[in-house]
Amino acid sequence: MDQGTIGSIFTVIVFVSFVGVCYWAFSSRNKKGFDEAANLVFDDEEKKNLNKKDQES
Repeated sequence: MDQGTIGSIFTVIVFVSFVGVCYWAFSSRNKKGFDEAANLVFDDEEKKNLNKKDQES
């Protein structure tokens, strides 16, 4: 096997891996977990606001 063949095989492997990761990320079964992770920032802000209200009282 020469260098061109090895490079081609590596390119195909990387492409298949990329397609697999894209499928995993956009599949509907993982949507709930990603939505929860995306909203973690807002949950933290709500906790800070609650703490400020408790301190002001």
